[in-house]
Amino acid sequence: MIATYSKLPGTSNSIFSVMSQLAAEHNAINLSQGFPDYDCDPKLIDLVADAMRNGHNQYAPMAGIQSLRELVADKVNLKYGSNYHPDTEVTITAGGTQAIFTALTACIQAGDEVIIFEPAYDCYAPTIKMLGGLVKSYEMAPPEYAIDWEMVKKLFTASTKMIILNSPHNPTGTVLTDKDIKALIKLTKGTDVLILSDEVYEHLVYDGVKHNSLASYAELRDRTFIVASFGKLLHTTGWKAGYCIAPEQLTKEFRKIHQFNVFSVNTPMQVGIANYLKDPAVYLGLTDFFQEKRDLFRSLLEQTKFKLLPCKGSYFQCVSYGHFSDEEDTVLAKRLITDFGVASIPVSAFYIRNTDHQVLRFCFAKRQDTLEKSVERLMKL
Repeated sequence: MIATYSKLPGTSNSIFSVMSQLAAEHNAINLSQGFPDYDCDPKLIDLVADAMRNGHNQYAPMAGIQSLRELVADKVNLKYGSNYHPDTEVTITAGGTQAIFTALTACIQAGDEVIIFEPAYDCYAPTIKMLGGLVKSYEMAPPEYAIDWEMVKKLFTASTKMIILNSPHNPTGTVLTDKDIKALIKLTKGTDVLILSDEVYEHLVYDGVKHNSLASYAELRDRTFIVASFGKLLHTTGWKAGYCIAPEQLTKEFRKIHQFNVFSVNTPMQVGIANYLKDPAVYLGLTDFFQEKRDLFRSLLEQTKFKLLPCKGSYFQCVSYGHFSDEEDTVLAKRLITDFGVASIPVSAFYIRNTDHQVLRFCFAKRQDTLEKSVERLMKL
């Protein structure tokens, strides 16, 4: 047998793959993985098909096609009062996760420390470890999953290289407030600490809550990579298209890695998306679209034994169950699939230490009948 060396010896298939496979095996309704069960706008599909028929089938420019980068810059600058340049500060990526991986790879070296907030999206910690970095985690707790910035300050050392933020937050649905951002500004002022801001759910905020993009804060722009996703924006997670905006000096380093990672992103999708997003209404209506789904799902879940946790953003609803069961969250999540036919994600999977607060995450980016059937089954618990 040939000897091999694993860069991630403790890592196996993600919880998303595990739960989705188990759901398929038991013909369960899949509310685990974050993707819609309805199709995107047919107009968008037509625009991509037109791009293919019109010969847009070869490599796109490494940074992304010009019209799409210009559209992204205009959209961000208008919404957040920033001044990103499409030529030097916007890069089209193969989805949000590739953008996150690329930004980390461009900056993190062996021994660098990166602060993350758990529960955290599952690609953060493994990528940091693969690069030889050290993960410094701040554990948030239900029901509010609030951040004590004085405690975060204690995680800082001379080796702190980066902070990763995610708002609206996956899996908890929390949203960073202006007070949080002001604390972050104070914490990083006078340092060389970089920030990676995962904002893929930027348009999914509810009840009049504001999305505080780091693009809005001049004090933070020079140190920040901002990652976004067309998959979340357009209900097309399978297309794996997104973007990263960052100041020129950071974008230069980002593109050095990007060109040897994917080089460029699929051309017809870029052309179709650029033409589709010329109408801002297609994304400005997302808040109302998803709030309707959130409100419906929450009203349905109130008929179950679960206790609803706050959901101010994203398309995930977390519930707690410790008041009626002492089961580990992974055990209950699997039992919901095998015995009741509904798949969720145990939130302990989002903690490095698998911290179990007896909380499950459901995705409500589903058709109304899917949500109704799911809760009918969960009511039998």
